[in-house]
Amino acid sequence: MILDRPVQYVGLDRMEGPLIFVSGVHDVGYDELVEVRDEQGGERLGTVLEVSRDTAVVQVLEGTTGLSNRNTRVRFTGRPVCIRVGREMLGRSFDGLARPVDGAPPPLRGELRDIHGQPINPAARDYPREFVQTGMSILDGSNSLVRGQKLPIFSGAGLPHNRLAAQIVRQATLPGEETRFAVILAAMGVKNDVAQFFRRSFEDSGVLSRVTLFLSPADAPGVERLMAPRAALTLAEHLAFELDMHVLVVLTDMTNYCDALREIASARGEVPARKGYPGYLYSDLASIYERAGRLKESRGSITLMPILTMPADDISHPVADLTGYITEGQVVCKRELHQKGIYPPVAGLPSLSRLMKDGVGEGHTREDHMAIAAQLFAAYARAEDVRSLASVIGEEELSPLDKTYLHFADAFEQKYVSQGEYENRSIEETLERAWQVAGVLPRSELTQLSEAHIERYYQRQAPERGQPPQRA
Repeated sequence: MILDRPVQYVGLDRMEGPLIFVSGVHDVGYDELVEVRDEQGGERLGTVLEVSRDTAVVQVLEGTTGLSNRNTRVRFTGRPVCIRVGREMLGRSFDGLARPVDGAPPPLRGELRDIHGQPINPAARDYPREFVQTGMSILDGSNSLVRGQKLPIFSGAGLPHNRLAAQIVRQATLPGEETRFAVILAAMGVKNDVAQFFRRSFEDSGVLSRVTLFLSPADAPGVERLMAPRAALTLAEHLAFELDMHVLVVLTDMTNYCDALREIASARGEVPARKGYPGYLYSDLASIYERAGRLKESRGSITLMPILTMPADDISHPVADLTGYITEGQVVCKRELHQKGIYPPVAGLPSLSRLMKDGVGEGHTREDHMAIAAQLFAAYARAEDVRSLASVIGEEELSPLDKTYLHFADAFEQKYVSQGEYENRSIEETLERAWQVAGVLPRSELTQLSEAHIERYYQRQAPERGQPPQRA
């Protein structure tokens, strides 16, 4: 419940976009929750962005449409923005401010928590370990997700990143610990049909009971996008560090979040940096991403997968560039694969999970996991070079071994990367497919694999029709 102060300020100095300026204020703090009432008595919430002498700059979370400079009433509550969190929020849908949008009442139990979370002592963090299975071969086999990791997905306009996010939420599990696993999805700036797609997808697949949705559609005020990921992570922190659950948080689309941040910075008259984004974009993103991880005194974990679209597929765009500095790898979607009809269109070479080695292998997945993943990566890299050469001199001028690598590249994309949108592969099936694809290559080319692994798993694959005989 909001602890109202007796002082209420009537009238505004001015309004600029989602910002209002209130003068003559006293005892007002940064990030303080604000109640704003219009002439009809309707209430909106806001937060204090800046305090200068006796003037406060307030961002109104639900927009300033309909407010007047003369009759608007402002009350400062003396506390930050808080939401009530609890396990009963699983299976529910909320907006970006954690208000129910599924027709059910707000959570009645639980504790009020600051939406910005609490700083984590770096010495209290535990190293991310243990495998998270997504059911997608290109992720589980070659870019494995580890509990407590921050692994973003870089996509582009028109690519199926929303379908990819929904499939990860539907299929993600912790082998052997499914009952302690939950998924939180925060969707920012998405169209209403996309929001309905997420909700319907989880209802139809029967996983909604362990999923919480925070949906901030494109027609919602832009400021709400700034709150949606923080609300999602506030709930995740409660589930992980107090209820000892393992939580996967998927944030889409972080580019929409950063655009909202740029809009606010522009309204405040701040000096823009790269591409017009504020100079503190890095620290703002870090304040979100660094809330993921594991703590030594807790058995739970928060694993984070932010999804962002790169304008013009530019991986050096500030949002993608800064995200890459903060997180532990990246999964990159490639437009050429999408145009070939391959789903998910995840590129094999630029994608990387830096913590993969700590969550796979003997005792986690299988002893050959890292070795076969390295072999596929090395062979696909050479196959891409051969494709480039073939585009210059023609495929008929290639050597028989180079043609074998072309066949390997096709098999890698069609049999390993590509899978159905509702196809859920176990890690055992993924590794078997990896060895089938590696079997396209002659044994002498398997330079990343030990003799013991080759003797146990390698099976030579017969060449397809039209392919030249391959040397042993």
